[in-house]
Amino acid sequence: MKKPSLSPRDSRVAAIGLLLLALVIGYFVLLHWWFVAPLQQIRSDMVDLRDTQSRFAAAMAEKPALQQRIAALGAGQAASSAFLAEDDPNTAAADLMQRVVDVVGTSTQSGSCVVSQKVPIPNPPATPGEPYRKAAVSINLSCDIESLAQVLQALEQGTPYVFIDDLSIYRNPVAAQQNQAAPLEVQFTLSGYVRPLHAASTAAPAAASVGKAVSQGDRS
Repeated sequence: MKKPSLSPRDSRVAAIGLLLLALVIGYFVLLHWWFVAPLQQIRSDMVDLRDTQSRFAAAMAEKPALQQRIAALGAGQAASSAFLAEDDPNTAAADLMQRVVDVVGTSTQSGSCVVSQKVPIPNPPATPGEPYRKAAVSINLSCDIESLAQVLQALEQGTPYVFIDDLSIYRNPVAAQQNQAAPLEVQFTLSGYVRPLHAASTAAPAAASVGKAVSQGDRS
């Protein structure tokens, strides 16, 4: 059987198609993967580096404002009345006990309330991730209900801020049988946060560390 032959026009079209296919294969085998693709990757890396440089330049421009803000935060923290007056937990615990004595003396003039026991709590447990040290004391009171309310209110609403935890109130059954107006026995833990050590002086090193980190990022 005689095979059909291509016309001259079809032969030219087939030859051109084969040539184009060979050129495409040759481009990818000899040029694209060896020259074009690496150049494209270099251009992409340069774009990323320019973007990183612009972001670090913007961060460097904000460095003075960040330093001022850190310094202001450190000074405000040092002067805050929310912290206990002392920066040593033991001394702060002694101040807490004296504060309870003073509050009981000034808030219960019309009633009956006495501090029966006050004991500092060494190394009070702290909440995980808590940035400040804590001072705590265990307090026992013998009070009538009106005086107790006045004492607790004065403690929680005053400054520096203190916190009352593990509050236990009961009436001694033996004393209650002998006297219907027997005082309430109250036990609680009183705690507060110790003033940070050298908060104002550490503001400048913190600001310097921020600037150093930004500068290192700019060089990278």
